[in-house]
Amino acid sequence: MRVLVIGSGYVGLVAAACFAEGGNEVLGVDVDAAKVARLRQGESPIFEPGLDDLFRKHLASGRLKFTTDLKEGIADADAAFICVGTPQSEDGSADLRFVLAVGAQIGQAMALRPDTAKPLVIVDKSTVPVGTAARVHAEVAAQTTKAFEVVSNPEFLREGSAIEDFLRPDRVVVGCRTDHAEAVMKALYAPFLEASKGKWFRMDPASAELTKYAANAMLALRISFINEIANLAEAVGADVDHVKVAIGADHRIGPAFLNPGPGFGGSCFPKDLQALLKTGREHNQPMLTLSATVEVNRHQKQVLLRKLKTHFGVKAGMPAPLKGKRFALWGLAFKANTDDIRESMALELIEGLRQLGAEVVAHDYAAMDAVKAKVGDKCAFADSPEAAAQGADAVLVATEWPQYKAVDLDALGVKAKLMFDGRNLFRPEAMHAKGWSYHSLGRTPIID
Repeated sequence: MRVLVIGSGYVGLVAAACFAEGGNEVLGVDVDAAKVARLRQGESPIFEPGLDDLFRKHLASGRLKFTTDLKEGIADADAAFICVGTPQSEDGSADLRFVLAVGAQIGQAMALRPDTAKPLVIVDKSTVPVGTAARVHAEVAAQTTKAFEVVSNPEFLREGSAIEDFLRPDRVVVGCRTDHAEAVMKALYAPFLEASKGKWFRMDPASAELTKYAANAMLALRISFINEIANLAEAVGADVDHVKVAIGADHRIGPAFLNPGPGFGGSCFPKDLQALLKTGREHNQPMLTLSATVEVNRHQKQVLLRKLKTHFGVKAGMPAPLKGKRFALWGLAFKANTDDIRESMALELIEGLRQLGAEVVAHDYAAMDAVKAKVGDKCAFADSPEAAAQGADAVLVATEWPQYKAVDLDALGVKAKLMFDGRNLFRPEAMHAKGWSYHSLGRTPIID
């Protein structure tokens, strides 16, 4: 099939590369001429495991091409995927200006389609609030009388696992109103669903739009729930590792998203929850559990800073209480296997420690350039976790890069064997045996 993918950000590039892998002819469209030039040279602007290989494979095969002009592919396209950004507005809602603008551009370009062409399937792939398909339909219809249908097809991609998630989906959700639109979408996803034995869900567009938000909200709720349980476990002398395994064994609950951590971040959960809360307010349906989820997450972002303040006896009003202290920060991305620093706890740690007068030396396997651009000289950077820890008064773990587990802790040149682990990468018993004062989440520190 012939596919247009409009927008070459995270979702757009993954979708374009994967649809090309599925045997389709894909034309990626972006208004940024410099970005398109880099893409044509095989330079991917984002970090995502497996994407570069797939991306370059299909540039070479000819199945994947890029342009700044969607008119190049509109005449014989079977489907056009809208994958542009939906940034968060000041009131929490999703900003749909780019989505709606693309809808109007598609409508204008439809003049190039033959009158005998089958209806173009226009797909909202960006995460958008309920009612967006109808708004996009209106934008397109205002520009053309040619046949088309607007479909909602939300993405369920995990940063760090996006290629696998796309190529082997556990489900595909399509909100459409005609059999023709469903047939086009099924043809595109058939090889992926066959490989994964995933489920196909056809529904109306509004239900598909709400499904995306509901899924992310549920996952975010589980994260905030287990973080609260972890904090309580510490207070009562329990071990959250035992608790999460036992409750996860209940088939009604399951084990996924029950690992305590520094709260959720990235490009989806924080923004999507705010958009869903805004939708609830607009329809006089306050989302009380989601409001609590957001508040718990805000509080959890400070968990390591609170532990550190307690350990060093920091009191309110003390001027620069950690002046002269040096902290190694392991991890900057909001999670491993990505360079995304949006809503990352590491940024709050850097700012909080600087306000306390401390020096921070950070390391990450993918996100250092992004943080350098954001914080400037508020933080120093090291090429390895060992270099970051040299002479440190404590090690702080903010991102669960598995490489950190392989570091030889006995050989670290730290000033003090003190660690605050926001990802529970290590076992308290093993750390205690190595002589470390070890503080993690939901597990009572072992003290001699």
